[in-house]
Amino acid sequence: MGRGGDVDGAAGALRRFVREAGGCAVVDGGLATELEAHGADLHDELWSASCLVSAPHLIRKVHLDYLDTGANIITSASYQATIQGFQARGLSRERSEALLRRSVHIAQEARAIFAEGWSKGPYANHRSSPRRPVLVAASIGSYGAYLADGSEYTGDYGISVTKETLKSFHRRRLQVLADAGPDLIAFETIPNKLEAQAYAELLEENDVRIPAWFSFTSKDGHSAASGDPITECAAVADACARVGAVGVNCTAPRLVHGLILSIRKVTSKPVVVYPNSGETYVAENKEWVESEGGASETDFVSCVGKWRQAGAALVGGCCRTSPATVRAISWALRESDDAVGGDGDRDDFPAVAVL
Repeated sequence: MGRGGDVDGAAGALRRFVREAGGCAVVDGGLATELEAHGADLHDELWSASCLVSAPHLIRKVHLDYLDTGANIITSASYQATIQGFQARGLSRERSEALLRRSVHIAQEARAIFAEGWSKGPYANHRSSPRRPVLVAASIGSYGAYLADGSEYTGDYGISVTKETLKSFHRRRLQVLADAGPDLIAFETIPNKLEAQAYAELLEENDVRIPAWFSFTSKDGHSAASGDPITECAAVADACARVGAVGVNCTAPRLVHGLILSIRKVTSKPVVVYPNSGETYVAENKEWVESEGGASETDFVSCVGKWRQAGAALVGGCCRTSPATVRAISWALRESDDAVGGDGDRDDFPAVAVL
């Protein structure tokens, strides 16, 4: 994967990666949740991206925590990192772009540290054992994430925000992150079809040759947050050869199974799902609150096998999930392998194979 790949093979590249990962890849969990657990103060419009300035060592630590608990994919701390957002804080354009690149490089450094640690560990000479591949995904949050008003959970950007507005907003950020050399580009928490269309056009216009995934957010299990049918949103991703996977994130676990089935009606590309804890984000207070039908970590993980059977190929967690969640997901996937006759030892040798 990465720069120079076959544009028409994005989905194929991800399918090969999933096979290398044992049939279903594990995505990491909530970044901001863990940064706060390590003492970071995220009461800032830049949210977790503020740590790119103030505490990059904590970001690296969280990446390592997720690698240690079984993640195959770690996502950069760039979800809410935008050139416009950094400049509003008084940073120069050059410094803003450097921080975007740094978000990818920190994740790459964590992967290298993880690989080096295991290469010198007790498994170093077990050459015949299976290897766990690890990829770095550059995270791109929606326009609503930049607004920091909760509109990534509504898709209501107002009539003045057009597809061209969104393309202009995201264009340089996408190019800077792609040039930093990630293995994947994760377009996350997409709330409407319009922004997906903008992303698809940018991937073509910028000739981005790094596989991408499109991940939508849903409140009802049938539509994106804006009300656009999830099938129409997924069809946008399916029509773009540079998109290798499509799915949902930051969505209540109870809605995920039905969304997988709907997405698979319109695409054969791998499906990625990484729900939140089932809580609801209240933008006015900038906090998460318990909601009716929310899932405990145990309930969340109990759904993993069902999601895989429905067709999910990449599974992880989003807001309010932790390394403990990712460890439990990894074990749940192993149990799912055993149930269908797999070898069940996908994580026995925790060395790293970078594709």
